[in-house]
Amino acid sequence: MSRFSKIIAFAAAMFAIVSCGSNARIDGTVTDATSSEVIVKLLNSNRYEVLDTVKTDASGHFTYKLDVVEGQPEFVYVFYKDRKIASLLLEAGDKVSVASDTLGRYSVEGSEESVKLSEVEKAYAAALKEFEAIARKMEAASGQAEYEQLAKDMTKVYVAYYRDRVKYVMENSQSLTVIPVFYQTLGENLPLFYQNTDAILFRNAADSLEAVYPDSKYVKALRKDAELRFGYLELQERLLDAEEIGYPEIELPGLDGKMIKLSDMDSRVVIVCFWSAAQAQQNMFNIEFFKPLYEQYHKKGLDIYQVSLDVDKTLWATTVKGQNLPWTNVCDSRGAQSPYVSLYNLSAIPAAFIIADGELVDGKVVDEASLKKLLNDLLK
Repeated sequence: MSRFSKIIAFAAAMFAIVSCGSNARIDGTVTDATSSEVIVKLLNSNRYEVLDTVKTDASGHFTYKLDVVEGQPEFVYVFYKDRKIASLLLEAGDKVSVASDTLGRYSVEGSEESVKLSEVEKAYAAALKEFEAIARKMEAASGQAEYEQLAKDMTKVYVAYYRDRVKYVMENSQSLTVIPVFYQTLGENLPLFYQNTDAILFRNAADSLEAVYPDSKYVKALRKDAELRFGYLELQERLLDAEEIGYPEIELPGLDGKMIKLSDMDSRVVIVCFWSAAQAQQNMFNIEFFKPLYEQYHKKGLDIYQVSLDVDKTLWATTVKGQNLPWTNVCDSRGAQSPYVSLYNLSAIPAAFIIADGELVDGKVVDEASLKKLLNDLLK
């Protein structure tokens, strides 16, 4: 073989290795689905996305290859009709063997993470079965005493499983299999991790997983949820520690990064306004409405606490400085995920609230004239 031919052969071999490394292969057998078909789905955010429908041969065997980016494992599920029959967590280069039946009893080899995921699902199925059995007994309970005892039994099941899953999350902090654990539910309306303090577990898991899988879409989604939950936890703690006030407290950073509390506003009347600097109409609203209003009433005791819900803090800061807005401006870069969105029951922005003498004012404001009338009454 010539030197040139050897180089070509070597390059071809390397290309084959690289190409193989970006794929994952599933060799599966569904014992009671011969000459049939299965559906391969990918978990995308919080929903399944169909990748393909694959035919099984006369022995129920099928194969499937999918692209997996290095360092970005994918949650892949095999369905028979509407039933999930196998759950896999595949990394680039994985070659897994799956044996299943149409009821979803399966085993997997060739992927450590997929084996872990199967164990996670088996533990969940066992807990769910026990929980639902008690729920059925409660529905058929013949008396209050029996019902209360069953309720205690249900609580024991929940607490035992919750503690077991917390242990799993802590012992497997660098495994993506902890992510589905965080979103398990027992029954229809009981998320396993529903307590505000669970935000600490979410954030710790996100920190650990980011060190291993910084580009994973699943880790990024977990981070987003962790910060949202942590925001609610911090908000709850501030509300518990705060002095009694007649409106939901807000504490956010201003232009200089220092935290500013709504309760620190000492004017007789404060307009709390939620807005976005990314919206041109809302920028015009500042110039055409708020500035003249502020100039007319500020010396009489009016102030404005304006809350930006812009993810892009630079855009917000540039807009505030460019418009030379003289009132208090703060920004919550969590945007629509801000806990203040739900706390103030916002359905759209801009939205404004009026606080007078430490209490939210229940006055009807529909236009500029009605607002000025209300301010004239409040600032007499």
